[in-house]
Amino acid sequence: MGNQNDIVIISAARTPFSKFGGLLKQIHSIELGAMIIREVLQRSGLKGSDIDEVYYGMCIQSEAALKYNVVARQAMLHAGLPPETLSLTVDRACCSSLAAVQLGRKSLLLDEAKVCMAVGAENMSNTPVVLNGHRWGTGLGKPEMVDHLNPIMYVGFNSLAGDAGAVALEYDVSREMQDAWAYASQMKYQAAKAAGKFRPGEEVAAIELSQKKGDPVIFAEDEFPKPNTTPEGLAKLPPVYGSATVTAGNAPGLDAGASALIITKRATADALGVKPLGVILSVASVASAPRGIAEVPAFAIQKALDRASVQLENVDLIEINEAFAAMPLVSTKILADGDQTKWEELLAKTNPNGGAIAIGHPVGASGARILMTAMYELRRRGGGVGVVGICGGLAQGDAAVISVDESCL
Repeated sequence: MGNQNDIVIISAARTPFSKFGGLLKQIHSIELGAMIIREVLQRSGLKGSDIDEVYYGMCIQSEAALKYNVVARQAMLHAGLPPETLSLTVDRACCSSLAAVQLGRKSLLLDEAKVCMAVGAENMSNTPVVLNGHRWGTGLGKPEMVDHLNPIMYVGFNSLAGDAGAVALEYDVSREMQDAWAYASQMKYQAAKAAGKFRPGEEVAAIELSQKKGDPVIFAEDEFPKPNTTPEGLAKLPPVYGSATVTAGNAPGLDAGASALIITKRATADALGVKPLGVILSVASVASAPRGIAEVPAFAIQKALDRASVQLENVDLIEINEAFAAMPLVSTKILADGDQTKWEELLAKTNPNGGAIAIGHPVGASGARILMTAMYELRRRGGGVGVVGICGGLAQGDAAVISVDESCL
């Protein structure tokens, strides 16, 4: 069933996401990437030699520099893939691992590869403080030290939180609405967890962490969710980074984790004897003026839907990365074109199991995460069509349309 040229996902998993300063705090993201590469390969039943290309998303390049960069190559080699495997590190801010999916898809459609892997990894706890000015001397001045754990500020631009908050208010998306969305994200995650949706073996893969003393620790569930969140507690938090509406409560944490998917054509999956999990119908990328970061998921989603010839009303599920609560609220309002009833319908379809505000947002890993989250939820529902969208620093946006049909179940 299905077109033999369909691009299908044949394996997908992520590590549990760790909170800032949590269990993963001293593990380099390359190691996390290697862990998840091994996991998705083992789940697929393929050999390392079956993977032609690895595209690897990562944002915080100063953390990469602790291991002298070339992180895609290092991670795939540490994972045991053959040295002949091609790889490329991708930095499109938070969109990076979804951009990795796009690049792999292009190689498959051009028949330049038969099987590709899209990976994303980040450890924001492991980000260094960078010392500069010491190499050539500073005279009587002090060397400059810069903390590179700075995912929401760029030199010469407004803070991302500031822009997101300002744009949200322009769309009449208030601080109270953002807090309500954040609370709902936490509660939806807890309900999904209680239902077994984040049990290791599906989207989440348990990983083993060695210790200096004693037995290894098995890390098996997300560390960031806050089940004791209350609306009253969220309302008391002050805005951050000069934003009118963004707080530590309606934004995600500074997290760590890795995600990966293996994609191929349906014909190749059939030849390898591997059953597809989902079909990627289309992908899209957009960019906008930097202050419009809360809007770009909507623009990317609409572009992807147009390419797939799918109408928004026929979408069963939406995943929009919660870089801040402003993103799903503003973007769905844009998609609803100002229609209040339609907006409420779209919100009811969006992030049904919670989003990054609860799960976490290890920035390089989040694009692949929302794609597999949508896919696994559609599988639990017995099939359907979903669309995912994510924003990246300075108003970049990526999206994908995914379906789960009878051949995937």
